Amino acid sequence: MQWIYEFSQQKRAWALLSISAFALLITALYFQYAMDLLPCIKCIYQRTAVIGVLMAAVIPLLYNHTYTRLAAYSVWAYSCFEGIRVAREHLDIIFASNPFANICDIVPNFPSLLPLHEWLPAIFAATGDCNENSWQFSGIGMANWMQIIFGVYLAILTLVLLANVWFGLVKRNA
Repeated sequence: MQWIYEFSQQKRAWALLSISAFALLITALYFQYAMDLLPCIKCIYQRTAVIGVLMAAVIPLLYNHTYTRLAAYSVWAYSCFEGIRVAREHLDIIFASNPFANICDIVPNFPSLLPLHEWLPAIFAATGDCNENSWQFSGIGMANWMQIIFGVYLAILTLVLLANVWFGLVKRNA
């Protein structure tokens, strides 16, 4: 646990997190443009959650301080919870017994002050169908993989937070 605490205080840890999120974003764009797997609205929201993890990692890379790490932990957690929630909704749509029970929106519901789908349509425009589940790896579809990936991110965050609380208290009491 002490190793986790010490590593989480370093910029290398945040660089590793940002590289992993950036790799996921590049992979999503590869699927979209090289493999012609068009992203649906749920895919775009999951992509946005990955970008949230990436942004969380960049905060301490720019300025590594207790408060910037706390801000990063908050953004990281929010992005993971949203990513898991949207991936679950996506799976509900894919595996619904009634195909009309869960309808997927066509246009992203981004805030009016942040219309990402208009500013960067190459990354944030939804052009696919939420029921599409043709890509699989090891018998698991993309929405399932995203749920796993966000779960792993959340598990790592939980370990980091526990280590920070534990060793922060130990350091204070020493």
